[in-house]
Amino acid sequence: MRSSWFSKLSVIFGSRPPLSWLLLCLISLVALITVLGSSSSNAFDSVTPTPVPNIYLNYRRLKEQAAVDYLELKSLSLGASRQRELGLCGKERENYVPCFNISENLLAGFKDGEEIDRHCEVSRDRERCLVRPPKDYKIPLRWPTGRDVIWSGNVKITKDQFLSSGSMTKRLMLLEENQITFHSEDGLTFDGVNDYSRQIAEMIGLGSDSEFLQAGVRTVLDIGCGFGGFGARLLSLKVMAVCIAAYEATGSQVQFALERGLPAMIGNFILRQLPYPSLSFDMVHCAQCGIVWDEKDGMFLIEADRVLKPGGYFVLTSPTDKLHESSVSMKNRNMLTPLEELTQKICWSLLAQQDETFIWQKTGDTDCYASRKQGAVPLCQEGHDDQSYYQPLLSCISGTNSKRWIPIQNRSSNSHMSSTELEVHGVLPEDFFEDLQVWKSALKNYWSLLTPLIFSDHPKRPGDEDPLPPFNMVRNVMDMNAHYGGLNAAFLEEKKSVWVMNVVPIRGPNTLPLILNQGFAGVLHDWCEPFPTYPRTYDMLHANGLLSHLTSERCSLMDLFLEMDRILRPEGWVVLSDKVGAIEMGRTLAAQIRWEARVIDLENGSDQRLLVCQKPFVKK
Repeated sequence: MRSSWFSKLSVIFGSRPPLSWLLLCLISLVALITVLGSSSSNAFDSVTPTPVPNIYLNYRRLKEQAAVDYLELKSLSLGASRQRELGLCGKERENYVPCFNISENLLAGFKDGEEIDRHCEVSRDRERCLVRPPKDYKIPLRWPTGRDVIWSGNVKITKDQFLSSGSMTKRLMLLEENQITFHSEDGLTFDGVNDYSRQIAEMIGLGSDSEFLQAGVRTVLDIGCGFGGFGARLLSLKVMAVCIAAYEATGSQVQFALERGLPAMIGNFILRQLPYPSLSFDMVHCAQCGIVWDEKDGMFLIEADRVLKPGGYFVLTSPTDKLHESSVSMKNRNMLTPLEELTQKICWSLLAQQDETFIWQKTGDTDCYASRKQGAVPLCQEGHDDQSYYQPLLSCISGTNSKRWIPIQNRSSNSHMSSTELEVHGVLPEDFFEDLQVWKSALKNYWSLLTPLIFSDHPKRPGDEDPLPPFNMVRNVMDMNAHYGGLNAAFLEEKKSVWVMNVVPIRGPNTLPLILNQGFAGVLHDWCEPFPTYPRTYDMLHANGLLSHLTSERCSLMDLFLEMDRILRPEGWVVLSDKVGAIEMGRTLAAQIRWEARVIDLENGSDQRLLVCQKPFVKK
């Protein structure tokens, strides 16, 4: 009995097909087998050395290989069109900071100090390349040693520049061979940083600086922080001090502070507001910061008032100025200095004065503004403070109509947010605490993944025993889409010695006030622009949902990844959580900038994926 397929052949060719037809079919079949065998062999030969990372589905071995094969074959089909890896920038860009090109700013007409300000709008299209580390760059030392000792090759300062620096700098640090050592007991003032911190605490009525938290001082904006001595002291007391200082091409205060692993970013008082909402900090500190506070009709001091919370403190230490002498002479004649007169106009009271240190306290009572004399600084209209991202400086007082007008002395001393505090920020308590639980669970997985073993043929599974340092040597983390600050809170819950820079994108909900109110560091930022920091300043970058959020924006994801590579130190880590399409796009970009990368699916009922990357240490 003939088979069905043979019957069909009989219909076509007859009961006896010609011999030539049969021979042709046989030759075609052999040729087809040969071609398929060759292409299959070549395909699998090319799969072996490909650097494309695998996907692991719920960490179950039965499902792993199917996903791996699918994605690798998909990558092979796109191999011909894949772009090449990007090259390295020239040596002149080792310390490149976009938007702070002084020569371009001068050509654009900026002068009188404005040329050192941030001007992304005049930055020319730059070459797409990877910022290389300096020749003598070394991985930073682990904490706590790394807070007081850094590698001199990691920052832009020469021995000649160091030797020619002023006495303050010489007291702050000591250059020894290839290291710079900071003296924690000898620096900011004549009696040392610790004594200075205790002095401030006593001047505001505390027994010691260990009581800052109980007095409501959780966050400090340290303007012109030197090389971070005061901030390092406060951080040891669990007070979050964020340093801001102007851009400096060499010997940068911000670069030194970040190299020590301390919170810092580029920022100044020239043209625009700082990227913080009103009522952000419990204390604003200026020690020889170089700002003349009563210039420009007091707009710099009004900006300090804008970011200072009700009942907060403004600390000014200025031994190089004649503030102390003029204050004494004016009081002898029953007259006020311009600065003292200005502080009265904005409802600040001089709380204490000792040697060269003056401390004012901002009023906690909005009634003060109604009782001021004629000529006082006016109040801003409602809605004036809705957007504070590099807007022009204001000449009015902000925040007086805000629901967040709560004196720092009236807040709970508990580090956890109460339901009442959450309602002030428009956040449901159940949403907030659910978010925290999610990030506590996610952090355990993240932390166990920070090892080069994840890129091997037999990667570590999340939840395994944590890798030993230095694989997960993380001092600071930038959360690029911080939401409520849940990742930061999870780090604290797990008692990790890590601080987080919580970045809130300006095109999403402004949750930064909630983040700052928890005592965390944070800032507003537009990720279509470069971040105001120096290269190689973060150990780990994290973003949840940022890639999907930016796909509809005007910015390029390639520019975003280049910026991430610039601010990430060699051997630093990147953890991105997003939808599968965005993660696949991110994996392609990661390959172009030479990152090791692996995609992981946690199979949580959604199409969410993790992209875990490590930046290589390129020594060229």
